[in-house]
Amino acid sequence: MDTEWMASGKCREVPPAVFFPSDGIGVQEAQRICADCSVSETCLEYALANRIDHGVWGGCSERERRRILRRRRTMTPATSR
Repeated sequence: MDTEWMASGKCREVPPAVFFPSDGIGVQEAQRICADCSVSETCLEYALANRIDHGVWGGCSERERRRILRRRRTMTPATSR
């Protein structure tokens, strides 16, 4: 997956540690930054495709990304037999 979008992320304006918080308040701070980011959807898809399990990506915490992946797996049509 292409990573050129990373150069446009709002995350470049803040220390990386903001996106790897140790508590819920830290997650909310990162999510506020992501909410105004023009590449947040691409960022989220990158994290999902690469199974990144740490930090806030595309405005979603680790737990939120696991839920998205679970939902997508259950929504995938069954293959024909």
